[in-house]
Amino acid sequence: MRRTGGNQLMRSNQSATGMWFWEVDRVLLLLVLLLIAIGLVAVAAASPVSARRYSGGTHHVADLFYFWRQLVWVAVSVPVMILVSMLPVTFARRAALIGAGIFLLLLMLVPFVGAEVNGARRWINLGVSDLQPSEFLKPLFIVSTAWILSFRARDAELPMTLMLLVTGGLTGLVGVLLMMQPDFGQTIVFGTVWIILLVVSGISPAMIAGLIGTAMTGVIAAYFLYDTARIRIDSFLWPDKEKALAEHYQTDMAEKTLTAGGLFGTGPGSGQVKFKLPEAHTDYIFSVIGEEFGLLACAAIACLYVAIIARVLFKLFDEEDAFRLLAATGLAAQFGIQAVINMAVNTGLAPSKGMTLPFISYGGSSMVALSIGMGLLLAFTRRNPYLKRSPYTVRWSGT
Repeated sequence: MRRTGGNQLMRSNQSATGMWFWEVDRVLLLLVLLLIAIGLVAVAAASPVSARRYSGGTHHVADLFYFWRQLVWVAVSVPVMILVSMLPVTFARRAALIGAGIFLLLLMLVPFVGAEVNGARRWINLGVSDLQPSEFLKPLFIVSTAWILSFRARDAELPMTLMLLVTGGLTGLVGVLLMMQPDFGQTIVFGTVWIILLVVSGISPAMIAGLIGTAMTGVIAAYFLYDTARIRIDSFLWPDKEKALAEHYQTDMAEKTLTAGGLFGTGPGSGQVKFKLPEAHTDYIFSVIGEEFGLLACAAIACLYVAIIARVLFKLFDEEDAFRLLAATGLAAQFGIQAVINMAVNTGLAPSKGMTLPFISYGGSSMVALSIGMGLLLAFTRRNPYLKRSPYTVRWSGT
């Protein structure tokens, strides 16, 4: 009786925090927080590698430098995720539209004012930290695309061809800007999520076939016209024996590091192969986890990503609002695709892409942007569990 009374008291709490607690998907939130905690442990394991790599002469980087900085980013990002998840759907959608416009403009400025790192110009130096506009644009652009495609659910007379041209034109613009940096991996993520959103929105089989053909044509064109894509594909599929050691050093070393610990790993802080691995705290952190915590830990992390995606899809089974369905599907797809690409690179199944592992890799832009995206996903999947689905009950619209 005491427990029932407590639940009734909590349900009667009409404050924003009280309503959020009962409406948010607490299972999904718990899974994400678990992933962030795992990420902190992984960055602590990889931090000494990068610290020693970037130390030299009179410049010394402390072994746990990247861990402490990541801890700061987590302290910023988690509250951001919670605050975004509390936003009403209409306000979240409008904020995403405005944000998409701002970061699209910043993406246009990157080739002119961006800082060059390892031959790529993807970041804008803000003094305190570097800002990567493409990371923030991803979730905001997905929500904006979902909003445009949802028009057809309200007006069936709108031609799907128009939706295809508008969203395809915007996606193409983003793709061109990304390839100028160059950032082929992010281009793949934007394009793939766009196709997924079109399929979910009800595009015809003929259009799906046309998109597949266009995508294949685009890849072929990129191979012949885009040097970065051609070099990456050639070095991965047909490695030059004389250049193989240099071209495949990162992926080969990532695979060796990943398998060095066997099933159960060498133990925290005991890895040695990881010190030969470049960018251990960002792109190749999954391999560091494999060496120190074992392949079983890597499998568990992969299962955690699958669980997050499955949880979102489960929540969307009975979703009736087209915008929510599209936006949540797109955000979940982006999250999953990014994780798959990173793990594929670490296992040698794909060429190096410069793609971080969501919520695990070190990075301020990545962590904050992912938190915004997950916050939006939590906002769009919020439900009031005490409203019965009945034709005689007024349903909460979330707006």
